[in-house]
Amino acid sequence: MPAERWSLQKAELNDEQFARWRSLLEDRTGMQLTIERKTFLETSLNIRMREIGCTSYDTYYEKLMSGLAGEVEWATLVDRLTVQETSFFRHPSSYELVRNYCSSLYQEQGRKHIELWSVGCATGEEAYSLAMVMEDLVSEQEEKRYYGITATDISLPALAKAREGIYNARKLDRIEQRYVQLYFENHERGRCRVVPRLKDRVCFARINVLDLRQAPVQNVDLVFCQNLLIYFQSQRKKDIVSHLADRLAPGGMMVLGVGEVIDWQRPDMKRIQYKDTLAFIKRNHS
Repeated sequence: MPAERWSLQKAELNDEQFARWRSLLEDRTGMQLTIERKTFLETSLNIRMREIGCTSYDTYYEKLMSGLAGEVEWATLVDRLTVQETSFFRHPSSYELVRNYCSSLYQEQGRKHIELWSVGCATGEEAYSLAMVMEDLVSEQEEKRYYGITATDISLPALAKAREGIYNARKLDRIEQRYVQLYFENHERGRCRVVPRLKDRVCFARINVLDLRQAPVQNVDLVFCQNLLIYFQSQRKKDIVSHLADRLAPGGMMVLGVGEVIDWQRPDMKRIQYKDTLAFIKRNHS
């Protein structure tokens, strides 16, 4: 097909091709692509195929299977297929719960250091929101307190953007003005940058949630995972949540997206009753 015709037309996946691509995505990321998202898949594939001059779905599929070059190309494609739109403080009540919980660790339990994990952090807004909450909280303590945030995602390009910490100024509209003044600085052309002292509290790393058994994150005080589980089948969701719970220290808290997982329970995990949230506390050993 001539390049000028390719640029104006979008090839359609037949049933066999769609099943093949859907299976690849689920095998490698665990995410389920429903038939309703077939157009999304076609559009994403076509955009990337035009960029590299590939005019066949089958040829592009084989390219992804071709050794190291295929792995590099897959990293680019998976970013297009999995990174979703996110924002700062997307679910305010969850951050309120985080603040209250961490405040009790500092004040009632006398903790000096708190470890948090942002799972599926995308381009970093969630992780930096947690950092703003924690930075604000430690500034109120009479004694010196510390915290660290590990933020993970499957997408290398998304993680690169997160490490930069540079965002369109419009993204700051949902942030309290005092947070904007404290934790952002003007960058260029309508963009703002997270200040270094906040960025220094967040470590970004690549982790596929299908590989949580091998994840080096252990004994964290808080797991924050929202807007990620909705892309997985029910049993896969429960498996992921169980693996996340395994990484909690006794007494640790796990905060999930409301409605993202149902009918999940474990004897060592207790549901927290807090307005408009889905969260669990890991019971201390008896």
